[in-house]
Amino acid sequence: MFQVRPIGEEDIPFLWEMLYESLYVPEGGCPFPRDVIHEPSLSKYVEGWGRIGDYGYIAIDAQGERVGSVIMRFFKESNQGYGYVNEETPELNIAIIDAYRGKGIGTLLLESILEYGKAKQLPAISLSVDPNNYAVKLYERYGFHEIGMVDTSITMILELTNEQRG
Repeated sequence: MFQVRPIGEEDIPFLWEMLYESLYVPEGGCPFPRDVIHEPSLSKYVEGWGRIGDYGYIAIDAQGERVGSVIMRFFKESNQGYGYVNEETPELNIAIIDAYRGKGIGTLLLESILEYGKAKQLPAISLSVDPNNYAVKLYERYGFHEIGMVDTSITMILELTNEQRG
């Protein structure tokens, strides 16, 4: 059984680990070097965590060990994330430790952050995902739809005011 709890300051090192885990590598592909997360295009997702609008959850197992995370962060047009839509739409990032994937943790994290977004009356949430990542099906199930491409990843958005769930 897994549970979620809000991210605390003590979780910031884990967020860096999850940033690395969120990088899609196709089956049989060569993993990225670990230091890639310190490149500005990626480090912006964790660096300075705790600023206004930053929010997320940590998934924990029955022993209280961290197994995944979901973060939501606003970006400026001048410092866009891969799933950037506009300054009013936060970007979502979910990551699960490899050994825990396929156990419903992504669904639990996604539902938690969507409930938070609705409670905060956010108009929408966006994300970026490789089209070959199996997580695309999860996002589509919750009503996210493709609105564009950045590099090799699709940008998806979910309007929270007109949400469709399946």
